[in-house]
Amino acid sequence: MSTHSASTDLNDVLFERARRVIPGGVNSPVRAFRAVGGTPRFITRAQGPYIWDADGRRYYDYIGSWGPMILGHGHPAVLEAVQKAACDGFSFGAPTEREIELAEEIIRIMPGIEMVRLVSSGTEAGMSAIRLARGATGRNKLIKFEGCYHGHADALLVKAGSGLATFGAATSAGVPEAVVQDTVVLEYNNVAQLEEAFALYGHEVACIIMEPIAGNMNFVRPTQAFANACRELTRRHGALLIIDEVMTGFRVALHGAQSVLGIEPDITVMGKVIGGGMPLAAFGGKREVMEQISPLGPVYQAGTLSGNPVATAAGLATLREIQKPGFHEALGAKTRRLMQGLQRAADAAGVPFSTDCEGGLFGFFLLPTLPHNYSEVMKSDAAAFNRFFHGLLDGGVYVAPALYEAGFVSAAHTDADIDASVEVAAEAFRRVAQG
Repeated sequence: MSTHSASTDLNDVLFERARRVIPGGVNSPVRAFRAVGGTPRFITRAQGPYIWDADGRRYYDYIGSWGPMILGHGHPAVLEAVQKAACDGFSFGAPTEREIELAEEIIRIMPGIEMVRLVSSGTEAGMSAIRLARGATGRNKLIKFEGCYHGHADALLVKAGSGLATFGAATSAGVPEAVVQDTVVLEYNNVAQLEEAFALYGHEVACIIMEPIAGNMNFVRPTQAFANACRELTRRHGALLIIDEVMTGFRVALHGAQSVLGIEPDITVMGKVIGGGMPLAAFGGKREVMEQISPLGPVYQAGTLSGNPVATAAGLATLREIQKPGFHEALGAKTRRLMQGLQRAADAAGVPFSTDCEGGLFGFFLLPTLPHNYSEVMKSDAAAFNRFFHGLLDGGVYVAPALYEAGFVSAAHTDADIDASVEVAAEAFRRVAQG
């Protein structure tokens, strides 16, 4: 790794330049390092499990573009597919055979999906799935859970208040109260609250949208009872269950987190891995529901770049690689190795710490036990996390620059990469313990 003084650090130079022309200097807020302080790293290239910043410093990458890079960066099969597709044309605005192939591949892999619509982002997929649920049921209310993120569509940019069935108050300026008045926010993993909400106005609920592992409050599993209640109550009251697998799909298990929970939704929202690092997402479900979408049905949805030929090439190549025998077993073993190593390092330093993982997705908390909902997550020591984060970063380990984001391991990470990362973490924990 090269060393530079702060005055010559190219990341500082680029950040200053970016802030003059891009709000906050970034095109997605968490990248700005506002939560952890310091200067964001401007990445110039990536290969396998590594990324390099503007100063040529190499980092072990545990973000992986926030999940898509399950094979690591620059996988030969994906690279070849993308190069060939790009040579044939970037975008047509017309159907292609590869769109069909990707849809068929998703349907083969993901249980309960009979038809798929391709879109360009997870936000677009989630927004469209909710519109579809409302159109299919003729109802307006949707239930989401506190601490769960489903994209930045207006109706989903809400925060929960205290108490039962709190109606949404906008988390973002520019979202009128009328837009979120039908969004009901409940506590994750609270079965009694969910039951009461359906008892009060189940006949008005179009859908529940849920993360099968909540990845935007780091990593919080649903209890089996909670997952079952989501499925049973929607079915009983004529509502639809939307499972948001943008983060978990194809990553925690080949057949998604829904296969781990043993529940089948009416609509599944997918992204990240299915694009292989290119802008691509999808939503799919039973034929009778999906046929409500235009041009067959009255629910309008469209996108100029939907089914982009280069993105579908990347996604299709990625999906074919992850179906190879033993892929997820090996990926899960790597992730557990990392989590067990971090836990040992934290214990040695006397730092309260807990971890969880599934497949290639992980989370950790500076808490003695794992949290079960957003309010418990919020008890994490933010100042301690910031010291830990910068200790990792200084040592060449790149994790999410936010307390509330899950992490990602790729198939390209070796045991040596993971062990080296744990060594860096051990020093970072000592920094945390010293205060």
